[in-house]
Amino acid sequence: MKDICKQDELIIPNNVKVIVKSRLVTVEGPRGTLTKNFNHLNIEIKKVNDSLIKFTVHHGLRKHVACIRTVRSLINNMITGVTKGFEYKMRYVYAHFPINCIINNGGKDVEIRNFLGQKVVFRVQMREGVTVEASKNQKDELTLTGNDLEAVSQSAADIQQSCLVKNKDIRKFLDGIYVSERNVLEASD
Repeated sequence: MKDICKQDELIIPNNVKVIVKSRLVTVEGPRGTLTKNFNHLNIEIKKVNDSLIKFTVHHGLRKHVACIRTVRSLINNMITGVTKGFEYKMRYVYAHFPINCIINNGGKDVEIRNFLGQKVVFRVQMREGVTVEASKNQKDELTLTGNDLEAVSQSAADIQQSCLVKNKDIRKFLDGIYVSERNVLEASD
């Protein structure tokens, strides 16, 4: 059954500027600028004033109406990213052969060596806007930071997927690099 009209709204903080132009949303804040294109969705995104955005779907079925909450969450994550930023922490897990991670290009890519004693070097390049560094206070930990939640989480997934155990029973060989923590960075004032 179609809903005639469904609406939701999002409150914009004072230090953030949001520009909506034909479903292309640009969010500017103290940490930078993020842009996302929602042209593939049939949803009306309207900026009512400087502190409110309204999302509207007319004559939508259940899955079409569900897009309202998805778009609202994506824009809210963009606002959180440009005000506070996102941080993922990843831990090395190994039983016998210690994993070595070397960070190159000022935190733009990672080389993973000695995974399960292999001579192969796995190179993972970070997504745009993501930096990786070795944790200073914790042994065997990587810290990924950035403004775009999708880029940070996808970079963490790329690192995890580069260290897959092949041709062995994965119930016994649990070695790899896994996400241990997901945080929101606080803005340093």
